[in-house]
Amino acid sequence: MKITFIGGGNMATAIIAGLVKQPGHAIRVVEPDSAKRQILGEQYGVEALAGLPDSFSSDDVVLLAVKPQSLKEVCLALAPRLGGALLISIAAGVGIEALSRWLSGSSRIVRVMPNTPAMVGKGVSGLYAGDVLSEDDRAAAGAIMSAVGRVVWLQDEAGIDDITCISGSGPAYVFYFIESMIEAAMETGFDEAEARCLVLATFDGAVELARQSNVPVATLRQNVMSKGGTTERAIARFEADGVKTAIKAGAVDCRVRSVELGHELSKD
Repeated sequence: MKITFIGGGNMATAIIAGLVKQPGHAIRVVEPDSAKRQILGEQYGVEALAGLPDSFSSDDVVLLAVKPQSLKEVCLALAPRLGGALLISIAAGVGIEALSRWLSGSSRIVRVMPNTPAMVGKGVSGLYAGDVLSEDDRAAAGAIMSAVGRVVWLQDEAGIDDITCISGSGPAYVFYFIESMIEAAMETGFDEAEARCLVLATFDGAVELARQSNVPVATLRQNVMSKGGTTERAIARFEADGVKTAIKAGAVDCRVRSVELGHELSKD
């Protein structure tokens, strides 16, 4: 595939890093920052440009990886050059209707909500496209995002908000819990390096056990607990302080904010 990235930030770089491991892609990146251009060119062997190409063709894929606040300006500049190319947007918030409007009516558009574990090839990406998109275009978009992890096709565009509050923002929830456990370990006497090693190994092992097990995670949790024991005391404190309730409420608040941002950023 011929793929042009508009923006060379962390997520674009992660996707590029995955794609260059596969044969057959011609990749270029539009990135105004000269230092980033140099790194992208040297590290990944891609063509790095300071500005938009004069034109694209229907064989091209254009991946928008700019900040949502810059998206309208970039789309308006792209519109006369797009030439029917397939457009993939990983910018949060802005819906297909607004993208199409800014792109002079283009309908070959896929929205993607990736997450940061894509940077280590363990990402989860939610994809949505309207009914007008061909199966070949869907396959192309899926192949690109599969280079950095799992791909989930969503039934409707509201699914982007749904997946944002789970896998999109979810790594931050996990990091928050890891951060708390590291602080707890340090308070018990471990130094920072020891605490980090212990906590990360514990998370890694617990996730792998959950992955390989065919029992519910609630049962795995209960298997660690014994009546009147140490783990039961900790879980009782979490329950008393409403930790589970707060996590679920936070995810809901995240989705509400995703919807709000979509309305704010899609305005003309």
